[in-house]
Amino acid sequence: MALPNGSGGYQIGDGNIAEVVFTNVTVPAAYTAAVTLTAADLASGLVIYTSASTANLTLPTAAITDAAFSSAKVGSSFDVALVTTSTGVPTIVVGTGWSLASTSGAGVASKSVLFRAVKTGDAAYSLYRIAG
Repeated sequence: MALPNGSGGYQIGDGNIAEVVFTNVTVPAAYTAAVTLTAADLASGLVIYTSASTANLTLPTAAITDAAFSSAKVGSSFDVALVTTSTGVPTIVVGTGWSLASTSGAGVASKSVLFRAVKTGDAAYSLYRIAG
């Protein structure tokens, strides 16, 4: 069944613009030390860091990310929030095939930071810090 097309866009649901939009995500992992994140962490859209210590959170390789998101095309993007619940400051560092396009992958103590990952080629992604 095709989605109805109305005046330049597609309508999902009955058209009630006050409807809540639900998504399905897994419960995010909470980390307390340095770790290599998984593709599942990225897919959940939320990474939680609960330690009072500083640590690096390394992105999975871009090849692993490609395998997990097999329908992604160049220009596809997804967002990942890094939520820090304590005084520690985690830093997202790039894995093989990733580049950090913004000035910092650092989190902020007791706050959230939002990143956008953009597929730039086969086994290649850029990470942008877009909020926080």
